[in-house]
Amino acid sequence: MRVLMPTGQNDVLVSSAEVPRPEPAPHEALVRVAAFSLNRADLLYLTSARELRPSPGWRPGNDIAGVVVRAATDGSGPAAGDRVAGYLPDGGGWAEYAAVAADRLAALPSEVDFAAAAALPTAGITAARLLRAAGPLFGRRVLLTGATGGVGHYVVELAAAAGAEVTAVAAPGEPWQGLARLGATAVVHSVPEAEGPFDVVLESIGGEQLPKALAKVRRGGLVLWFGQASGQPVTLDFFDYFSGFESATLRQFTVYDGTDSWGADLAALVRLTAADRLHPEFGAPRPWSSVGTALTELAERRLRGKAVFLVDEMSS
Repeated sequence: MRVLMPTGQNDVLVSSAEVPRPEPAPHEALVRVAAFSLNRADLLYLTSARELRPSPGWRPGNDIAGVVVRAATDGSGPAAGDRVAGYLPDGGGWAEYAAVAADRLAALPSEVDFAAAAALPTAGITAARLLRAAGPLFGRRVLLTGATGGVGHYVVELAAAAGAEVTAVAAPGEPWQGLARLGATAVVHSVPEAEGPFDVVLESIGGEQLPKALAKVRRGGLVLWFGQASGQPVTLDFFDYFSGFESATLRQFTVYDGTDSWGADLAALVRLTAADRLHPEFGAPRPWSSVGTALTELAERRLRGKAVFLVDEMSS
């Protein structure tokens, strides 16, 4: 089968190769991949964080959609012929076939096409779990940084639907124009412009942005730090923000916290998408020969939402 493999080079990050089809474990289904999407972790593992790859033989790709060609032999999960979306924690989804644990698959109704489904798993589940960690949102003021990324779009729409008043932060050069349509009450181009205080601050940039965001939280509020897209270290002096009896909670968030079911969370996102209550943000689906171009766009923060690729359109 055809796959995209890391090259180890900085000028061309991935190249096409032929490898054997994966042999699924008893709890895994074999999926013919129709579409996959790009995540920032793919870019990091291919460039600055190669030493953090999940395994020595790692190949990129966590998010896929396609058709089950062989069901899990332990009897779990979808049947052969079912349309599915899936999450591969260790990568390998940029390929014609992928072996996916049955409990990380969700059935796709006909209302959800493969391209939209491929945009859901990593970013959508991260957003859902982030908002779950934030607690009840009805009537609360929420500040979100990194709002134009894949996670950010889902956070805006899901938080607004839950009754939150969302202020989204997006740099002027980023594609921010669709955030109001998703439910953002305000869109600003820097954290200091945001009119606080906020009950909940969701911060994904790190570096100098986290202290600025922390300054916007109300007394007793919550800051969830869920990313470091800037790649810069953070220095905090809490005496800059709080004195006397003032306090707030600062928590690092990771999508792997807790014991929530990946398959159940993905199924909920699919259900909302099918009901036209969640709208995955991605450009026109691309042939997977164009992954290199999209990696450059992601590095330069020029992507709006997710980049999605159709496997059958790869040129040989």
